[in-house]
Amino acid sequence: MGSHIMTEQNTTNKQKIRVILALAVPAMIENILQTVVGFVDTLFVSKIGLVEVTAVGIANAILAVYMAIFMALGTGTSALIARSVGAKDFEKAKSIAKQATWIAILIGLLFGLISLFFAEPLLKIMGAEPNVLEVAVTYFRIVAVPSVFISLMFVFGSILRAAGDTKTPMKVSVWINIVHIVFDYLLIFGFWKFGGLGITGAAWATVIARILGTIALYRYIVKSKLHFSLFDGFSFNDSPRSLIKLSTPAAAERLIMRLGQVLYFGLIVHIGTATYAAHTIAGNIEIFSYMPGYGLAVAATTLVGQNLGANQKKEAYSYGMLTTGIAVLFMSFIGVILYFFSPWFVTWFTTDKNVIDMVTTALRIDAFAQPALAIGLVLAGALQGAGDTKSPMYSTAVGMWVIRVIGVYILGIQMGMGIAGVWLSILIDLFVRAGYLLLRFKKKMA
Repeated sequence: MGSHIMTEQNTTNKQKIRVILALAVPAMIENILQTVVGFVDTLFVSKIGLVEVTAVGIANAILAVYMAIFMALGTGTSALIARSVGAKDFEKAKSIAKQATWIAILIGLLFGLISLFFAEPLLKIMGAEPNVLEVAVTYFRIVAVPSVFISLMFVFGSILRAAGDTKTPMKVSVWINIVHIVFDYLLIFGFWKFGGLGITGAAWATVIARILGTIALYRYIVKSKLHFSLFDGFSFNDSPRSLIKLSTPAAAERLIMRLGQVLYFGLIVHIGTATYAAHTIAGNIEIFSYMPGYGLAVAATTLVGQNLGANQKKEAYSYGMLTTGIAVLFMSFIGVILYFFSPWFVTWFTTDKNVIDMVTTALRIDAFAQPALAIGLVLAGALQGAGDTKSPMYSTAVGMWVIRVIGVYILGIQMGMGIAGVWLSILIDLFVRAGYLLLRFKKKMA
């Protein structure tokens, strides 16, 4: 699908919706696949033992912070490339793609070295018990030392999506995930005369999948309009500065979110272990509702960026609002499903009557938050496409650290509302955030 469709001035709303969905649906499928693979991974590891599940969980919590930084670099890359593609300046787009790749390599290698030398202290900070620590260190080193492949996958995917190609990252994701699951099974449990490596096998399966994914995405970039050679005619023009300027608030937003989660998770643990377990189960079910929002946020970043690059502010605004409307419809429908089917979903995870009641309460409150979640996710993407990565950062900071933390403390602990208090705080946060981002986007496009 060529980018010219996206930047024509007199496109009808029907045509625009088609363009939005052509970009968003592959990104949604890719997100769902990655979530499913994480799910399968945990399932396989849980067959080895609980210590291993805990070890993988703690190692992945640190990796999530790494990924937040890599994702932020991807966000900055997307916004700048989409703007250049919209302006039909492919040389500048290629230059940004090359610089983003070099930054990804340097950051990936840096995190790899940190993982090699500081694996043990990092995992101790995350609260790994002595019996878990040894297993966690082995797993973490194998998965995190080759971090450069994680950072390159994020950036290569962003380069292709910003040029309006969301199908290729999806296709790569499909077969990488199949490879991952097959290797996961074979390397964990063994086959024929090979006895299996247990948790070490799980780690190697992940690394093999990432290396293959990086190579595949790069080969597609070489065949695309944005092909570049890493070593030819390298010049640092103003792109690295603008890349870092855009990516830093996006990285800060992810880190603020992670640290905020740690803080308010601590408060939930204070309410009680059963409440924390219920909150975790509700979160695992709710994660699937995010998928349409994330997919449509990718479309919003690309379309707003490309139209602004083509000097068509009105079209950029129209795409941003249309994409938000589609997300609200999609996710309100998911809200209805969550409301009515939550008691059944919970039974997949537990048979404890008390926990089932708590998770049902949480998901029914969350059902009403879905429209606000849709607005927040898509408009954060639209603003990033417009080069504003600060507004999403501010909204996350206030939402996480003020509304959620204070809300959980007052409603959950002081007023004794337990899980209902926790999820009402999340609901209030999402509505405030949606309102703020809507005002920011309107102002930016005025």
